Amino acid sequence: MKAFGPTVFYCPGFFIRAATALYEARGAAALRHRVFVEEQQIFKDHDRDAIDAVATTLVALSTYAHEADEVVGTVRIHEAEPGLWWGSRLAVDQEFRAVGRLGRQLIRLAVSTAKGRGCDRFFAHVQRQNVPLFAKLGWSIEDEVVVHGVPHALMRADLTCYEPVADPQVGWLSLASQGRPAIRSRSRQACEGVPALLAPSWPQWSVSA
Repeated sequence: MKAFGPTVFYCPGFFIRAATALYEARGAAALRHRVFVEEQQIFKDHDRDAIDAVATTLVALSTYAHEADEVVGTVRIHEAEPGLWWGSRLAVDQEFRAVGRLGRQLIRLAVSTAKGRGCDRFFAHVQRQNVPLFAKLGWSIEDEVVVHGVPHALMRADLTCYEPVADPQVGWLSLASQGRPAIRSRSRQACEGVPALLAPSWPQWSVSA
């Protein structure tokens, strides 16, 4: 009998949408812990706070055989007062930061979801290394601040760069950048060329990704 080891699993695309299933919420929480507690060590034990009780969690999900697989990116949004929205806890798994442009996709869904819910101002505290990414997506620096002991820029989104999204649970499927799929070792057969199952229901973004 021939023993088969783990095969290479190709992830050609990512679902970008609001978290609805329990495993998606748990996956987002686990990813945040890996990034903000274990990797960046911003928090000692956990990064949860009171905002989690009122926030909408958005996720990037890797795909396998046309289905959502696991949470590899997340961000949350909440309305602090009528029309005023904040984004926070943007995190992407280390193994997926070079593919899919997931940070950009999550930022777009975050602002577009808030805009679809009546947002007229959208802010975020952005770590310094991420400021260029946000600037490319139509954000401007309002102030320099320190959050949880880490230097951040207070940034504001230019809402004219974003189309409103009425139903973030639908979201879209984003193909891996430059046609290069994410590769992970899995005990599964390789899947290649999974077609886009969901497409944005709005025109192409005016800001380059």
